[in-house]
Amino acid sequence: MKLIAICLSLFLIAVSPQAFSRDTKHMLSIEAAMASADFKERLDPNIDFYFGSQKHPKVNKTFGNFSTNKKTNAFNKSDEEACQWVLLSALISLQDRVKAEGGNAVINIASYYKKNKVSHNTQYECHAGAIMAGVALTGEVVKLAK
Repeated sequence: MKLIAICLSLFLIAVSPQAFSRDTKHMLSIEAAMASADFKERLDPNIDFYFGSQKHPKVNKTFGNFSTNKKTNAFNKSDEEACQWVLLSALISLQDRVKAEGGNAVINIASYYKKNKVSHNTQYECHAGAIMAGVALTGEVVKLAK
């Protein structure tokens, strides 16, 4: 019995770094995430988010570029569920910055995972592992003409 426990322990030690070091890159739909009830409930409808080169009204004032890097617990969640949750967290962080600066939108939002900028109008980048998922975004906080 003791030999079995030792063998099992050695096996788990050998295998566990691979299991926990998973870093799967996903490109997921912004539209699908934004349509979820959590996003509609938690994002301020008076603040607009424009990804990539999406068209937006004229910029009246710019407050600068800001970045956010968020992680969430991915345990017992699908990669997509964890990624949507952490995207929401990143957008809330940008939303808080918009409010603090006196703007009403974030434009030119791009994924910025490990400082690798990926700009896309319809998708965001998320990295998911066995226990964590992460989304990093960068964007320009502005006051748009309404």
